[in-house]
Amino acid sequence: MNDFGIVEMQEMQKALQERYKDKWEPISLDVGKNKLLWMIGEVGEVIDIIKKNGPQRATEDTELRKALVEEMADVLMYYNDVMLCYEISAEELKNAYTEKFKTNMERW
Repeated sequence: MNDFGIVEMQEMQKALQERYKDKWEPISLDVGKNKLLWMIGEVGEVIDIIKKNGPQRATEDTELRKALVEEMADVLMYYNDVMLCYEISAEELKNAYTEKFKTNMERW
């Protein structure tokens, strides 16, 4: 099974942006804030599923799990839009993530 990474997600987001360029806000610095707000809304939907059903049921019930994973996909779609808006590359993210990981590994 191949990993599903940021580069692939960003390419898919670019394709969506191209397809709906006449209907959606364009990817730009000015739109980044709006994409963040939409992403937060999607995070809220993830939280609602878990809060209303409990973590055990949200994980084990087939339909709830499907909804949970779908909402997580929405979060990632907006996340990738934000990265595109601010021109953050997968390499930049990897470097920052790696450094943050190292810091956290030595924190306590």
